[in-house]
Amino acid sequence: MTETVASPGVREPEAGGTAARILDGVKVYGSGATLVRALDGVTAEFANGEFSAVMGPSGSGKSTLLHCLAGLERLTSGQVLIDGVDLGQLKDKAMTLLRRERVGFVFQSYNLVPTLDARENIVLPLTLAGRKPDRDWFDSLVSTLGIGDRLRHRPSELSGGQQQRVAMGRALVTRPALVFADEPTGNLDSRSATDLLEQMRATVDTWGQTVVMVTHDARGASYADRVLFLADGHIVRELPAPSSDTILETVRELGD
Repeated sequence: MTETVASPGVREPEAGGTAARILDGVKVYGSGATLVRALDGVTAEFANGEFSAVMGPSGSGKSTLLHCLAGLERLTSGQVLIDGVDLGQLKDKAMTLLRRERVGFVFQSYNLVPTLDARENIVLPLTLAGRKPDRDWFDSLVSTLGIGDRLRHRPSELSGGQQQRVAMGRALVTRPALVFADEPTGNLDSRSATDLLEQMRATVDTWGQTVVMVTHDARGASYADRVLFLADGHIVRELPAPSSDTILETVRELGD
Protein backbone atom coordinates (compact mmCIF):
# COMPACT_ATOMS: atom_id res chain seq x y z
CA MET A 1 0.00 0.00 0.00
CA THR A 2 1.35 3.44 -0.91
CA GLU A 3 1.93 5.80 2.01
CA THR A 4 0.60 9.30 1.60
CA VAL A 5 0.99 12.44 3.65
CA ALA A 6 -1.48 15.24 3.07
CA SER A 7 -0.14 18.59 1.98
CA PRO A 8 -0.29 21.37 4.58
CA GLY A 9 -3.21 23.03 2.87
CA VAL A 10 -5.55 20.03 3.04
CA ARG A 11 -6.82 20.67 6.54
CA GLU A 12 -6.19 23.20 9.25
CA PRO A 13 -5.07 22.03 12.68
CA GLU A 14 -8.02 21.51 14.98
CA ALA A 15 -8.26 24.34 17.51
CA GLY A 16 -7.41 22.96 20.92
CA GLY A 17 -6.24 19.67 19.40
CA THR A 18 -2.87 18.00 19.65
CA ALA A 19 -0.16 18.86 17.14
CA ALA A 20 2.31 16.24 18.37
CA ARG A 21 2.60 13.64 21.07
CA ILE A 22 5.11 11.12 22.31
CA LEU A 23 3.85 8.01 24.08
CA ASP A 24 6.17 5.96 26.34
CA GLY A 25 9.09 7.01 24.16
CA VAL A 26 12.38 5.17 24.65
CA LYS A 27 15.57 5.98 22.76
CA VAL A 28 18.64 3.81 23.33
CA TYR A 29 22.12 4.39 21.95
CA GLY A 30 24.87 1.75 21.98
CA SER A 31 24.74 -1.64 23.67
CA GLY A 32 26.22 -3.52 26.58
CA ALA A 33 28.56 -1.45 28.71
CA THR A 34 28.15 1.56 26.38
CA LEU A 35 24.33 1.52 26.38
CA VAL A 36 22.69 4.88 27.06
CA ARG A 37 18.93 5.39 27.53
CA ALA A 38 18.62 8.96 26.27
CA LEU A 39 14.82 8.79 26.64
CA ASP A 40 13.31 6.46 29.21
CA GLY A 41 9.54 6.18 28.85
CA VAL A 42 8.68 9.80 27.98
CA THR A 43 5.03 10.74 27.44
CA ALA A 44 4.01 14.30 26.54
CA GLU A 45 1.55 16.21 24.37
CA PHE A 46 2.01 19.47 22.47
CA ALA A 47 -1.21 21.33 21.73
CA ASN A 48 -1.96 23.24 18.55
CA GLY A 49 -1.00 26.88 18.89
CA GLU A 50 1.17 26.33 21.97
CA PHE A 51 4.77 27.38 22.65
CA SER A 52 6.61 24.77 24.73
CA ALA A 53 10.17 25.02 26.03
CA VAL A 54 12.22 21.98 27.02
CA MET A 55 14.98 22.40 29.59
CA GLY A 56 17.38 20.13 31.45
CA PRO A 57 21.07 19.58 32.16
CA SER A 58 23.48 18.35 29.53
CA GLY A 59 22.73 14.71 28.76
CA SER A 60 19.16 14.89 30.06
CA GLY A 61 17.70 13.90 26.68
CA LYS A 62 16.18 17.21 25.62
CA SER A 63 17.75 17.35 22.13
CA THR A 64 17.01 13.66 21.60
CA LEU A 65 13.38 14.33 22.49
CA LEU A 66 13.23 17.16 19.97
CA HIS A 67 14.86 15.09 17.21
CA CYS A 68 12.49 12.16 17.80
CA LEU A 69 9.44 14.44 17.83
CA ALA A 70 10.61 15.98 14.56
CA GLY A 71 11.26 12.64 12.88
CA LEU A 72 14.99 13.26 12.58
CA GLU A 73 15.59 10.17 14.70
CA ARG A 74 13.39 7.13 15.30
CA LEU A 75 12.46 5.87 18.75
CA THR A 76 13.75 2.52 19.96
CA SER A 77 10.24 1.88 21.29
CA GLY A 78 7.08 3.87 21.89
CA GLN A 79 5.26 6.22 19.52
CA VAL A 80 5.55 9.71 18.11
CA LEU A 81 2.49 11.12 16.35
CA ILE A 82 2.30 14.35 14.36
CA ASP A 83 -1.24 15.45 13.61
CA GLY A 84 -2.32 11.86 14.27
CA VAL A 85 0.27 10.29 11.93
CA ASP A 86 2.39 7.61 13.61
CA LEU A 87 5.96 8.33 12.53
CA GLY A 88 7.01 4.78 13.35
CA GLN A 89 4.75 3.49 10.56
CA LEU A 90 6.26 5.72 7.86
CA LYS A 91 8.96 4.62 5.45
CA ASP A 92 11.81 6.98 4.68
CA LYS A 93 10.17 8.68 1.68
CA ALA A 94 6.92 9.37 3.53
CA MET A 95 8.87 10.58 6.56
CA THR A 96 10.82 13.01 4.39
CA LEU A 97 7.58 14.32 2.86
CA LEU A 98 5.96 14.80 6.26
CA ARG A 99 8.97 16.71 7.61
CA ARG A 100 9.13 18.88 4.49
CA GLU A 101 5.46 19.84 4.49
CA ARG A 102 4.39 19.84 8.13
CA VAL A 103 7.51 20.64 10.12
CA GLY A 104 9.94 23.55 10.28
CA PHE A 105 13.38 23.48 11.93
CA VAL A 106 15.53 26.18 13.51
CA PHE A 107 18.99 25.14 14.69
CA GLN A 108 21.69 26.86 16.73
CA SER A 109 24.17 26.53 13.84
CA TYR A 110 21.71 28.05 11.28
CA ASN A 111 22.51 25.31 8.68
CA LEU A 112 22.29 27.73 5.77
CA VAL A 113 23.72 26.77 2.36
CA PRO A 114 26.76 29.07 1.91
CA THR A 115 26.51 29.26 -1.90
CA LEU A 116 22.86 30.41 -1.84
CA ASP A 117 21.69 33.92 -1.03
CA ALA A 118 19.17 34.65 1.71
CA ARG A 119 16.14 34.39 -0.54
CA GLU A 120 17.30 31.10 -2.02
CA ASN A 121 17.95 29.71 1.47
CA ILE A 122 14.48 30.72 2.66
CA VAL A 123 12.66 29.07 -0.24
CA LEU A 124 14.94 25.99 -0.31
CA PRO A 125 12.29 23.60 1.17
CA LEU A 126 9.87 24.67 -1.56
CA THR A 127 12.54 24.37 -4.25
CA LEU A 128 13.29 20.81 -3.13
CA ALA A 129 9.58 20.02 -3.26
CA GLY A 130 9.21 21.53 -6.75
CA ARG A 131 6.85 24.23 -5.48
CA LYS A 132 6.79 27.99 -5.88
CA PRO A 133 6.49 30.25 -2.83
CA ASP A 134 3.23 32.01 -2.06
CA ARG A 135 4.25 35.59 -2.86
CA ASP A 136 2.02 37.24 -0.26
CA TRP A 137 3.15 34.85 2.48
CA PHE A 138 6.81 35.23 1.52
CA ASP A 139 6.57 39.04 1.54
CA SER A 140 4.80 39.02 4.90
CA LEU A 141 7.37 36.66 6.36
CA VAL A 142 10.35 38.67 5.11
CA SER A 143 8.79 41.90 6.39
CA THR A 144 8.09 40.42 9.83
CA LEU A 145 11.63 39.08 10.07
CA GLY A 146 13.11 42.41 8.95
CA ILE A 147 15.39 40.98 6.26
CA GLY A 148 13.84 42.44 3.11
CA ASP A 149 17.01 44.37 2.30
CA ARG A 150 19.29 41.35 2.77
CA LEU A 151 17.70 38.84 0.41
CA ARG A 152 20.52 38.97 -2.17
CA HIS A 153 23.26 38.52 0.42
CA ARG A 154 24.94 35.18 1.06
CA PRO A 155 25.30 33.87 4.65
CA SER A 156 28.93 35.05 4.89
CA GLU A 157 27.68 38.61 4.28
CA LEU A 158 25.12 38.47 7.10
CA SER A 159 25.45 38.90 10.86
CA GLY A 160 24.62 36.01 13.17
CA GLY A 161 21.24 37.52 13.96
CA GLN A 162 20.45 38.02 10.28
CA GLN A 163 21.47 34.44 9.49
CA GLN A 164 19.19 33.13 12.22
CA ARG A 165 16.30 35.23 10.88
CA VAL A 166 16.91 33.70 7.44
CA ALA A 167 16.87 30.26 9.08
CA MET A 168 13.58 31.20 10.76
CA GLY A 169 12.17 32.24 7.39
CA ARG A 170 13.21 28.89 5.91
CA ALA A 171 11.46 27.11 8.80
CA LEU A 172 8.23 29.04 8.24
CA VAL A 173 8.06 29.40 4.46
CA THR A 174 6.07 26.18 4.01
CA ARG A 175 3.61 27.38 6.68
CA PRO A 176 4.22 24.28 8.83
CA ALA A 177 1.94 23.43 11.72
CA LEU A 178 4.96 22.55 13.87
CA VAL A 179 8.23 24.42 14.38
CA PHE A 180 11.08 22.76 16.28
CA ALA A 181 13.96 24.90 17.55
CA ASP A 182 17.15 23.45 19.06
CA GLU A 183 19.02 26.10 21.11
CA PRO A 184 18.14 28.73 18.45
CA THR A 185 19.58 31.66 20.43
CA GLY A 186 22.79 29.94 21.48
CA ASN A 187 25.03 31.81 19.02
CA LEU A 188 23.25 35.18 19.20
CA ASP A 189 23.91 38.36 21.13
CA SER A 190 21.22 39.41 23.61
CA ARG A 191 19.42 41.80 21.25
CA SER A 192 19.32 39.32 18.36
CA ALA A 193 18.20 36.60 20.76
CA THR A 194 15.34 38.79 21.99
CA ASP A 195 14.29 39.57 18.42
CA LEU A 196 14.21 35.87 17.52
CA LEU A 197 12.27 34.89 20.65
CA GLU A 198 9.70 37.59 19.95
CA GLN A 199 9.35 36.33 16.40
CA MET A 200 8.87 32.78 17.65
CA ARG A 201 6.25 34.01 20.09
CA ALA A 202 4.53 35.79 17.19
CA THR A 203 4.37 32.60 15.13
CA VAL A 204 2.19 31.18 17.90
CA ASP A 205 0.12 34.26 18.71
CA THR A 206 -0.35 35.57 15.18
CA TRP A 207 -0.18 32.49 12.95
CA GLY A 208 -1.34 29.80 15.37
CA GLN A 209 1.66 27.57 14.85
CA THR A 210 3.03 25.16 17.44
CA VAL A 211 6.59 25.76 18.63
CA VAL A 212 8.75 23.34 20.64
CA MET A 213 12.10 24.83 21.68
CA VAL A 214 15.04 23.27 23.50
CA THR A 215 16.94 25.87 25.51
CA HIS A 216 19.23 26.21 28.51
CA ASP A 217 18.29 29.87 29.02
CA ALA A 218 15.62 30.78 31.61
CA ARG A 219 14.88 34.11 29.94
CA GLY A 220 14.35 32.42 26.60
CA ALA A 221 12.12 29.75 28.13
CA SER A 222 9.98 32.47 29.75
CA TYR A 223 8.58 33.30 26.29
CA ALA A 224 6.90 29.89 26.24
CA ASP A 225 3.44 28.91 27.48
CA ARG A 226 4.97 26.10 29.53
CA VAL A 227 8.32 24.50 30.29
CA LEU A 228 9.05 20.76 30.45
CA PHE A 229 12.06 19.79 32.58
CA LEU A 230 14.00 16.64 31.71
CA ALA A 231 16.50 14.70 33.79
CA ASP A 232 18.07 11.34 32.93
CA GLY A 233 15.63 10.77 30.07
CA HIS A 234 12.51 11.46 32.16
CA ILE A 235 10.14 14.43 32.32
CA VAL A 236 10.42 15.42 35.97
CA ARG A 237 8.41 18.64 36.08
CA GLU A 238 6.04 20.77 33.99
CA LEU A 239 5.78 24.49 34.67
CA PRO A 240 2.82 26.40 33.17
CA ALA A 241 2.87 30.17 32.54
CA PRO A 242 6.60 30.40 33.31
CA SER A 243 8.59 33.48 34.24
CA SER A 244 12.36 33.75 34.50
CA ASP A 245 12.07 33.69 38.30
CA THR A 246 9.83 30.61 38.49
CA ILE A 247 12.03 28.80 35.97
CA LEU A 248 15.19 29.51 37.97
CA GLU A 249 13.42 28.49 41.18
CA THR A 250 12.36 25.18 39.59
CA VAL A 251 15.91 24.57 38.31
CA ARG A 252 17.24 25.11 41.85
CA GLU A 253 14.63 22.76 43.33
CA LEU A 254 15.42 20.02 40.83
CA GLY A 255 19.12 20.43 41.48
CA ASP A 256 18.75 19.84 45.23
